[in-house]
Amino acid sequence: MLAGEATVDAVASRMECALGRNWRWARNLAKRYLEHFGTDLRPRNKAVVAFLRRDEGLRDAWRRHRGAIRIAVWLWEPGGMQPTTAAQAWAVPPIDSVGALAEWLGMAAGELEWFADLKRLTARSRAGEGNRLNHYNYKVLIKRDGALRLIESPKNRLKATQRKILAEMLERIPVHQAVHGFLKGRSIQTFVVPHAGKRVVLRMDLRDFFPSIRGGRIQALFRMAGYPEAVADLLGGICMNATPRGFWRTLGRQVDPMRIADARSLYAWTHLPQGAPTSPALANLCAYKMDCRLAGLAKAAGADYTRYADDLAFSGGEEFERSVDRFAARAAAIAIEEGFQVHHRKTRVMRRGVRQHLAGIVVNAGVNVQRRDFDELKAILTNCVRHGATSENREEHPAYKEHLRGRIAFVGMVNPARGEKLRRIFERIEW
Repeated sequence: MLAGEATVDAVASRMECALGRNWRWARNLAKRYLEHFGTDLRPRNKAVVAFLRRDEGLRDAWRRHRGAIRIAVWLWEPGGMQPTTAAQAWAVPPIDSVGALAEWLGMAAGELEWFADLKRLTARSRAGEGNRLNHYNYKVLIKRDGALRLIESPKNRLKATQRKILAEMLERIPVHQAVHGFLKGRSIQTFVVPHAGKRVVLRMDLRDFFPSIRGGRIQALFRMAGYPEAVADLLGGICMNATPRGFWRTLGRQVDPMRIADARSLYAWTHLPQGAPTSPALANLCAYKMDCRLAGLAKAAGADYTRYADDLAFSGGEEFERSVDRFAARAAAIAIEEGFQVHHRKTRVMRRGVRQHLAGIVVNAGVNVQRRDFDELKAILTNCVRHGATSENREEHPAYKEHLRGRIAFVGMVNPARGEKLRRIFERIEW
């Protein structure tokens, strides 16, 4: 069944053509097919076969009409792009075969399959740097709560391929208007501005945002765009990763074994790797349905909604304040229903009587950096002037000058006057 043409009449008509006659039970089978798969996204061939094998109505028809049911004509789906209704306006490049995909990416078909790694050979490989099966470099960060975050940076050839997919394919697909992370022309500042001066602000956080998005969702997105199943699978494979099991043994005893076990379980399945150029855009696209539902919920409650990566923000007036606790519970339920996890300990309801802050920016009256953060950075810069830059580089940043310049730029974006004060101190540092 072609995507976007899935109606009971259309499915029944194709069944009649394939079977050579109009069986009475066929229309009910068509209804069950649409109830199971929906009406827009073309399902995988193996999923359709599995559905037909399990369908009791078809089994009963086969028993009653044994010998009479036969395939009169084999119907093959036509080649070319077959986008869903929602994706027909997406200006993505047409790629209708594996060979065309390999040519578009400038590689041989075998090389394409090696990078996509659909058989998950990487997950079973060792983590040594010399192992050519490993397409990523890995770095573990320990969060404040002790949990582990894995940075998966693709190696040069794969990174170049992902950048092509990002620039010529993913960036042409629109995201929800509430999204402000990883988009040109939007920033943390545009994320928080709609919530400035509001009576109440609700902040929520999604746990393990990137690794919680599994490979099947990524491949489904490419199928929605119209790519044939084999092409969509390879595109998804290039953009996702399954962390080698052997990698976790390299951490040694300096990391809590229970935390390692949790991380190994999280990253064992194919997922969006944090560190790949394509991951932020794919995360935004995979969260589109959640954004639609949360925006609709916020509108019904008289609130505004914005999202920056895994940070969700809602704000409103008296009407929203009266229902904010129930609203938070319903918003969390929607996120969970859409396949995301909510970090409940980080959920905050901030009324006017307390400091309202989002992503390190205070929004009580206007937008401003937190005084504590400004004072801390000012003290660091002053000590760099007095005692040298190395005296303050306790975390051993390899590019400490650029690190400080980036922090100053953030302050200047939010509060230009404070940013200028910090820049004047920075210019006095002897490097």
